[in-house]
Amino acid sequence: MSDLFSVGADYLFSIMANQSSQMTTLSNQALNSGIDKYVNKDYEGAVVDFKRAFGLDPYSEYAIDTVKYLAMTHQRLGQTEEAIDAYKQGLRVHSDSDILYVAIGNLYIGEGRTGEAIEAYESAVRFYDDPNNRFSLGQAYLKAGRYDDAVNQFEKVAKNESYSRNGYYGLGQVYSAQKQYDKAIENFQQAIRKDNDFYDAYAGMGYAYADAGDMDNANKIKEFLESEGSDLSVLLRAYIGKATQPKIMLAYADSKFPYFLPPKTKVSALNSYMANANASQTFSVRFQFNKEMDRASVENVTNWNISRSQESGPGMRYNMGLSIPDTEARLSPIPTGIYYDERTMTATVRFDIRQNSDGTATIDPSHILFSFNGKDADGNTMHPDYDQFMGFSKSI
Repeated sequence: MSDLFSVGADYLFSIMANQSSQMTTLSNQALNSGIDKYVNKDYEGAVVDFKRAFGLDPYSEYAIDTVKYLAMTHQRLGQTEEAIDAYKQGLRVHSDSDILYVAIGNLYIGEGRTGEAIEAYESAVRFYDDPNNRFSLGQAYLKAGRYDDAVNQFEKVAKNESYSRNGYYGLGQVYSAQKQYDKAIENFQQAIRKDNDFYDAYAGMGYAYADAGDMDNANKIKEFLESEGSDLSVLLRAYIGKATQPKIMLAYADSKFPYFLPPKTKVSALNSYMANANASQTFSVRFQFNKEMDRASVENVTNWNISRSQESGPGMRYNMGLSIPDTEARLSPIPTGIYYDERTMTATVRFDIRQNSDGTATIDPSHILFSFNGKDADGNTMHPDYDQFMGFSKSI
């Protein structure tokens, strides 16, 4: 009797094993069919095949790949929630798969669902403490502004995978976000020492230099990336442009105000009309900026100031530092109006000059100081070394 039972059990096991093998074969056929349809962009047909493949044998060696293909296909169809559901279905069967946790975490990150991404990456690390999984978790912490947690993850990556660039690159990103630019640059450099062709680290260093106001080094990084043919140079160039503080570069000599004339210039010499007693006329100077400015900021008259120079240095003070006569013409510190030309990135500043009652007023055009404290189109304030202009020195 026992021999008969043994024969029956073996037979039953053989049948079940054969059925399992057949299911696996059918599953693999469905998977291959789905891949062919995916390549040929028949995404709806691919979804059907991938679902069938997973349903036939959810425990096959290709089951996790099948889930990933299914989720990717849903994404191609713009079906984000269906893609998430595919990963969740896979995790119900393969609950310890760090691969699926990382994949769904990446999807959450792309959708801006950072909290859910962190939970997924934490699960990935819990089931498989791998440097790549920790790096993904660190990136999610960084995006969430959890800088201490991010540093902790990246330091572990750097320690446990000493030959890798990723830990130092992540640390550079965190310190950049915290505006600790020296530490950021140091870590980007360390990442580059691990991999001299790691262009992302070069770009990160360029961003850090730009944020720190070191445009010379930022531009050197940009030029290096250009020489290497890296597309990252385009992004860095744009970033440098946005981070660069605006400057007053020059004033045009064809303006209606002769700012190059010396002290004790007679107001009547500015034009024939100003020879009349109590005459008043509007003059203008056109200023060139180095980048696109914010029109509202430039045309706000309260952002400008017109004054007699009190700057120190040889010959920098109004009237060369000599006493100013009572007959000296006075200027309003606030312009009468400004026009900003976006095409040429120039501002035309208008202001009034008045003759006195005797017709004897004098002025020192070369020491009239024009100052601007507005912003550019990117919201940057003026460079403190290039926010003023006067004819004597051309800039201050």
